[in-house]
Amino acid sequence: MQAAVVTVGDELLSGDTENTNATWLCRELTERGVSVERVFTIPDDIGDIAQIVNESYAAYDAVLVTGGLGPTHDDVTMEGVAAAFGRDVEKNEEAAAWLTEHGGYAAGDLVDGTTHLPVGSRVLHNEEGVAPGCVVESVYVFPGVPAEMKAMFAEVADEFTGEVQHVELVHAGEPESQLVDRFAELRERFEDVQVGSYPGDHVRVKLSGPDESVVVEAAAWLRERVDPPEETVE
Repeated sequence: MQAAVVTVGDELLSGDTENTNATWLCRELTERGVSVERVFTIPDDIGDIAQIVNESYAAYDAVLVTGGLGPTHDDVTMEGVAAAFGRDVEKNEEAAAWLTEHGGYAAGDLVDGTTHLPVGSRVLHNEEGVAPGCVVESVYVFPGVPAEMKAMFAEVADEFTGEVQHVELVHAGEPESQLVDRFAELRERFEDVQVGSYPGDHVRVKLSGPDESVVVEAAAWLRERVDPPEETVE
C-alpha cells in the first residue's frame, strides 16, 4: 500500500505550530508496512485542499488528511475534501446522534456545522473531542489536535497494511562522504536492502528490507567495515 499524508493549517506553514502529526502518522504507517510516498502541508484553503486531495487520491492507495475540522471560519477541510469528489457537505445524522448519545452533548450545544460531512462519507467518531472525522473512498480525514487524531487513527489502523520492513541500525564514526564506496558495495551484495544514512554527531545508517535475515546479515557485513563512533551508541 502506498499513501500520502496531507496536513492542513495556516499555523503549520507560519511555524506557529510544529507539525508533529505528519511525523507520527508516517511512523505509524511505516510500521504497518505502508509506503508513505508524499507529505503535503497546505493552507486552510478549499481550493488547495481539493486539488491536493484529488491528485493524491488518483496517485495513491490511501490519503490521510489531518487538521481543519470543526465549525469555525478557518475549518474548511471537509469542504475541500468534498470538493475533491464533487460532493456537497451536509449534516450527518449519525455523527450528531453519536455526540448526543455518547459524547455527552445536547443537540442545542453543538455549533452549527460541527457534524457537516461530505455526502456519502463514512463517519469516524471523535472519542477525545467533538468534531468527527470521515472516510471518503480511500481518503481518511482526521482532526488536527494530536490526541484526537491519534485516537481516531487507532480505530481504523488495521485498514492500513503492507509488507513490513525489518530495520537494523549501524553507527559509524566516519564522515558520510567516506562511506559511499561501502554503501555501493552493500547495495550490490544485498540488492533487496535499502540504505539510508543520517549524519549528526556520528553517522547513523539505516538498513531496511522485507527479509529480516538478509537485513541482519547486511548490517553485520557493514559493521565489520566501518569505524565505530568514539562512544558506544545504544
